[in-house]
Amino acid sequence: MNKKERSFSIVMTVYDQAPELKENLPLFLTQEYEPGYEVIVVDETSTDETSDVLKLLKNDYPNLYNTFLPKPNRLIVRKKMAFSIGIKAAKYDWLIMTKIRNKPMASDILKAIAEATDDDTQLTLGYMNKKGIRLQPFADFQDARYHILKAERKLRIVRDRKRMGYTWGRYDFIIIRKDLAHDVLKYFEEKIPNSSLLCVRLRIFWKNLFGRSSTTQLYVQ
Repeated sequence: MNKKERSFSIVMTVYDQAPELKENLPLFLTQEYEPGYEVIVVDETSTDETSDVLKLLKNDYPNLYNTFLPKPNRLIVRKKMAFSIGIKAAKYDWLIMTKIRNKPMASDILKAIAEATDDDTQLTLGYMNKKGIRLQPFADFQDARYHILKAERKLRIVRDRKRMGYTWGRYDFIIIRKDLAHDVLKYFEEKIPNSSLLCVRLRIFWKNLFGRSSTTQLYVQ
């Protein structure tokens, strides 16, 4: 596919995040990107005004689609199920899985991402920093397993309001083909024995240390 023709489905899940939606979601919905894109928000059965905010925004932005996660069984992985619903709803072949707090730094971020990513890359991890965003591509999505596993998430304590944000590691968004997205979701619930944890963390560190040359830095004005 020509990069100029690539369309994206931006998928995110939210829970009791009405203030963040009011402030940040319009920035996702007003990207200057001619091939077209959509934003899919999955509400994890919020108890605040999240559903009302989404209804109001949907009236102003036709590229917004929202759905919800029914009250889940405690035995299933809530975040995994929510993303699964969002992935099924996506109409485009390329997904960007992210969080509402990771708002775009400029109105042409999607254009920059499209120009910097390659169709031969199955998965790309995106990192936000003061200068812009850094993209770390993986030719095979399975090579990103250790970066997505809970092992990397435990390298720092992350709190999402009152809930532990264990779904994310040091990356801020995932770019992946839709046909592979469900395979990546299984990493959200995979656990690593404590006996193997140190080895996995060292592998992540080593790959990041010597893989800098393969990353792409996109600067934002």
